[in-house]
Amino acid sequence: MADVDGLKVAKNYHVNEPFAKNGGFHVKGMQDVDWGMKKRLSKIFQPESGHTVMLAFDHGYFMGSTAGLERLDLVIPPLMPYVDVLMGTRGAMRTCIPAENNKGIALRVSCGSSIVDEDLSHEVIGVSIEDAVRMDASCMAVQTFIGADGEKDSLENLCKTVDAGLKYNIPTMGVVAVGKQMERTSRFFKLATRILPELGAHIVKTYYCEDFEEIVSACPVPIVVAGGKKLPENEALTLCYKAISEGASGMDMGRNIFQSTHPEVMAQAVNMIVHKGATDKEAYEFYLDVSSQSK
Repeated sequence: MADVDGLKVAKNYHVNEPFAKNGGFHVKGMQDVDWGMKKRLSKIFQPESGHTVMLAFDHGYFMGSTAGLERLDLVIPPLMPYVDVLMGTRGAMRTCIPAENNKGIALRVSCGSSIVDEDLSHEVIGVSIEDAVRMDASCMAVQTFIGADGEKDSLENLCKTVDAGLKYNIPTMGVVAVGKQMERTSRFFKLATRILPELGAHIVKTYYCEDFEEIVSACPVPIVVAGGKKLPENEALTLCYKAISEGASGMDMGRNIFQSTHPEVMAQAVNMIVHKGATDKEAYEFYLDVSSQSK
């Protein structure tokens, strides 16, 4: 085992060099997976852009009713034309989302305490692999808590989900949780985003931070950036633009879309940046123009 005290600070990230082992497949690090796995990954990441727009509405699994998500059956369907992937729980999908949709499904499979508990880090796997298959999941999302009390258990959850998913060619997305006691530094995210793919995660969902290009470069699988807390629309679009420009393979926006004054227009603006190469200024101008017409 390496002596932690003797480890040197990593510095050779080669951020200007493309990922070497691409094999012609449009999803980073996935050139050697099976056909079925590639099929599901192509449902998440558009082959044309190599990117994805995810719509997260899984907040209810620990927060209950969330502002903007009081009626999933009314809020989510109008946003679906502008996103690639729906990220939610099996209960929300089955009760509120039309089954005839053709979107990718990022199925939340981990669960734990509610916000009433002070420590959310002790989660378990709450969805069987058989039900993930029945749900036609494009990937399974597992929360991980690096640097928290529940770190070991959450990483075990990740490994078990990866193993189960491999039997059916369903990718696993490791979701980096940032608790109240955890540092939000590039050092932390470099640690977390490297551990998860080393343990088998096919996708990593994390937050944007300083030195993001180095984080992307050191991670051998696609990184999808979480939108996080609600921001003013122009700031959220700038966050999106920076993340994509610095190597993110997609955005998973939740509150910055469904809590927007004009959710459908905001979803389109995010899509413009992720898939069409628009700048944050161009996307915000679009948002202002279209939303003003809808008043």
